[in-house]
Amino acid sequence: MTLPWARAARSWALAATVVAAGMLVLPCAQAQDRTSPFRAADTPADRAMTETVWGLLQNSRWLANGADKAPRTVYVFTDPNCPYCNKFWSDARPWVDAGKVQLRHVIVGILTPTSPGKAAALLTSKNPAATLADYERGQVAATAKALASGRPHPLGDEGIQPLATIPPAIQAQLDANEQIMAALALRATPAVVWRDARGGLQMRTGVPEQTLAAIMGPR
Repeated sequence: MTLPWARAARSWALAATVVAAGMLVLPCAQAQDRTSPFRAADTPADRAMTETVWGLLQNSRWLANGADKAPRTVYVFTDPNCPYCNKFWSDARPWVDAGKVQLRHVIVGILTPTSPGKAAALLTSKNPAATLADYERGQVAATAKALASGRPHPLGDEGIQPLATIPPAIQAQLDANEQIMAALALRATPAVVWRDARGGLQMRTGVPEQTLAAIMGPR
């Protein structure tokens, strides 16, 4: 079993590799709600970069939602206070429930002052993946109402109470996840990373409903 601090150190090292390779090319205006300019994995350099980033994500602290044998894996940087993360979780149900996609939630705590404590509470629960699923499910109705009103707000604490003190090992995991997010120039949640039908790496922040099929593939 990989120790938490070793896993975090490996993620930081991979993130440094990505930064050194010059991947920090997206200005903020491009990164927000836009698809990244990654090409399909056509050349050896493209394929090497894709595998480096994919390895970075595989070694991050993520929570699975969906079947392990699902034909498509989608990584999503998720803040437990993010209403748009909750909407994405809800919108993804048809693909996840059908066994077509496994979401891997890379947990970060960046949105509000209680986000780190809630992220830590989630990661220290007895079954973090189940806790996340229950929490997201319980917030869907309130989030839909808030978004429809045009007044989005952070998710409530029902289901996850923020920790006052974050254990060092958990803080290291959260720091490593945030480092990966920064290395990939992803500046908002949900930030989604996936491989397209050609194996090319794709990324975007924000998930409008019209892009779901491109990210998730066939239902």
